[in-house]
Amino acid sequence: MLHYDYRTKNTCSQVISLDIEGDVVRNISFMGGCDGNLKAIPILVDGWTVEEIEKKLSGVTCGHKGTSCADQLAKAVRAAYEAEQKQA
Repeated sequence: MLHYDYRTKNTCSQVISLDIEGDVVRNISFMGGCDGNLKAIPILVDGWTVEEIEKKLSGVTCGHKGTSCADQLAKAVRAAYEAEQKQA
């Protein structure tokens, strides 16, 4: 299992932390951002695969930012997966 911290871009949250084992993502937490949404998202997607998270959350936007915390999570899980594959 790999613990991964991802620095977000253009969102209110600053860091997304997660654990990944194979392609399964667990223990997601956000530092900063909209409290309610960022408590709910990790509960909803805990145990999902990288592909499932990307399919559902990639491209979700917040206002005029062109991204969102959910979209950044999709990017974070892909980056974590690629980092885990390099360690294998």
